[in-house]
Amino acid sequence: MGNPGGAGLDLLLGVERGRGGVGRSLEAALRDAVRSGRLPAGTPLPGTRTLAADLGISRGTVVQAYTQLVAEGWLVGTPGSGTRVSAAPTVGGGDEPRRDAAGERPPDLVDLRPGRPDLTSFPRTAWVAAVRRALAAAGPEVWDYPPPLGLPAVREAIAEYVARARGVRADPRGVAVVGGGFAGGLALLARALRTLGVREVATEDPGLGRHRELLRAAGMATVPLPVDAGGADPGGLTAGTGAALLTPAHQHPMGVVLAPERRAAFAGWARRRGAYLIEDDYDGEFRYDQQPVGALQALAPERVVFAGSASKTLAPGMRLAWLVVPPDLREPLALAAEEAGTGAPVAEQLAFAELVGNGGYDRHIRRARLAHRRRRAELARRLPVPLHGVPAGLHALLPVGSAAHERRLVEAGASAGIRLHGLHTLGYWHDSPAGTPTGASGARPVERPAALVLGYAAPPPHAWRRALDALAKLVEVHGLTG
Repeated sequence: MGNPGGAGLDLLLGVERGRGGVGRSLEAALRDAVRSGRLPAGTPLPGTRTLAADLGISRGTVVQAYTQLVAEGWLVGTPGSGTRVSAAPTVGGGDEPRRDAAGERPPDLVDLRPGRPDLTSFPRTAWVAAVRRALAAAGPEVWDYPPPLGLPAVREAIAEYVARARGVRADPRGVAVVGGGFAGGLALLARALRTLGVREVATEDPGLGRHRELLRAAGMATVPLPVDAGGADPGGLTAGTGAALLTPAHQHPMGVVLAPERRAAFAGWARRRGAYLIEDDYDGEFRYDQQPVGALQALAPERVVFAGSASKTLAPGMRLAWLVVPPDLREPLALAAEEAGTGAPVAEQLAFAELVGNGGYDRHIRRARLAHRRRRAELARRLPVPLHGVPAGLHALLPVGSAAHERRLVEAGASAGIRLHGLHTLGYWHDSPAGTPTGASGARPVERPAALVLGYAAPPPHAWRRALDALAKLVEVHGLTG
């Protein structure tokens, strides 16, 4: 079982020479490396002579180990091609694939987790053309270390776009282009705000737990802003609050729009207190029953940071985001960005500026908006109760009876091949200091609303019908209460 293709590969194998024999130890080390995914399917293994020399053991021991693992299905030996890792046993994480009671594997997973667009819809042709044009026009100076807040060309393109499409009052000098998506931008903002004395940030309840984690990692305390049909309630602001993180156009995850009187109340609070609002406009371009609501930033541009990204419009893998910041935050943000070294790569900035400038970005958003509108309507028709929230964005809420039932539905979905998340299973709700929500008296727990957060944009077109059918069957079998 020689292997010319893998002769030069180094393998980190912990082979012990104690009880049980070196052959058994080698078998176990190779089996574990394949099971864990450290040796992916198709990896060519070193020839028996090479591995024996590397490990200081006899070639016969290696031959015997390879032969045993081929018999078990972990490896495949092909005459003339050597020995490779088999595709069959590599399942990742060391766990066998989940099977049903009859021992059958579930169908391929359909992904209904929120926050993900259809990755097959990425405009490859338009992006490649934008890259070519941008690189052809770029002078050598752009390949130097870029400005910490982004290249002038992309800052200008984003300022024009957000002013036109989202009603933002934007000056290119106030636009910051950052890597790492909105999460990366929020981490930088937290560092900048801390230099200005902010120590407490209010965040929506429910809201993304990841955002609270990022703020706390920067040394901020977080306080909950209850969300109801009118969006986040400014009554939750405290005397120590120096900033508030909001999703006004389409609250995540509840799907409601911040009421006009609350928009005015938040803007007035920020002006009076010298505080800041962080407007996470994560999917503001996608409204299906009317024109999107304009940005809150226009009400108080000197106190509001407007944040957008390409994660929902193009793909999360772009890791490209932008912040429109008030003048007194620009220098602290630039310093935080320079210290962190997290700017977006130059080539991606140039290509994005070209895509925005030539209209390709707008054309892609219009196509995506039409596809999302159709999917949400089809989803609403297939389910037995109305979806919660306005027709917008990439997700909708399906209310269920309790947190326990929500968890059972998520688990049943995993067994049936459906990736799901819920308000409780994904940690959207703030916790009390003891980790359990309490009532006003603190005497007994309060049952918070439960729901599945359905990301209807994620499945590719060929899988959408199957995703709908699988979800409808899951709800039919397990119900929405219990």
